[in-house]
Amino acid sequence: MRGSDHAELRAFVAVVEHGSFARAAAHLGLSPSALSQTIRALEERLGVRLLNRTTRSVAPSQAGERFLARLRPALSDLDAAVADVRSLRDSPAGLLRINATRIAAIHVIGPLIGPFLDAYPDITLDLVSEDRLIDIVANRFDAGVRLGEMVEKDMIAVRLGGELRLMAVAAPAYLARHGMPATPHDLARHRCINFRWPTDLSLYHWEFEREGRPLEAAVEGPLIVNEPEVACLAALAGVGIAYLFEHQVRAGLDSGRLVHVLADWSPPFSGFHLYYPSRRQMAPPLRAFLDFVAGRQGKGPKN
Repeated sequence: MRGSDHAELRAFVAVVEHGSFARAAAHLGLSPSALSQTIRALEERLGVRLLNRTTRSVAPSQAGERFLARLRPALSDLDAAVADVRSLRDSPAGLLRINATRIAAIHVIGPLIGPFLDAYPDITLDLVSEDRLIDIVANRFDAGVRLGEMVEKDMIAVRLGGELRLMAVAAPAYLARHGMPATPHDLARHRCINFRWPTDLSLYHWEFEREGRPLEAAVEGPLIVNEPEVACLAALAGVGIAYLFEHQVRAGLDSGRLVHVLADWSPPFSGFHLYYPSRRQMAPPLRAFLDFVAGRQGKGPKN
């Protein structure tokens, strides 16, 4: 295989995975025009159209879908071969791709980046933060980071960080006007700040638990967001009750600008997990990251 062949194939996969020439070009470190020329050259050499392009979207053609299905395993084998050779080095090297939710990327992976890259200077970490659920294998990530309850059962998972806690919070001025809810059922008469899932655009049902008894509440109110920080700002402004992670509202609680409501209905729960597929030959950068995490937490992987 010529080097240019390999670059063209990588470019094609990147465009499909990112669904955009601009995003794929940024990922590959190319200009959109250069990437477009690369794809055009590949299509001309193969004699088929691989991508259907419109002004708003890019998607694989039928031929492109068939080509992609054969190409992905081949590229995975090539990556494994390169990783196997690199494993002979004294220090692990190569690319480590991790997909994480925005919260996990900032608050869980973020504090690990400096110490990890100091320990493994030959590893390049490609951290992609997004809240939608994706297939990490199909999208060529080495690992993902999600809440434990969202990890597929066929994945190997390693807990990252401690327990998490969701808190219903409101400004004192809002509670003075509307009263304090005593149970999640009381939220039906309150103005709540809804969160829309980026995966299917549905509204999140607030999840509570008391004495082992779970309860879900479908809330209503004047505001729907897909950014938790906006919900926190709205709660501080007295718009209504928000349901957020403790670290997102801790400053408001400590300053007295927010009040924790329904506290006995919000116990801590298992937090974020790093997960990856079971493979006989694990890429050295991922093994290095797992060993690094285990060394800091004193915990190993669990099935």
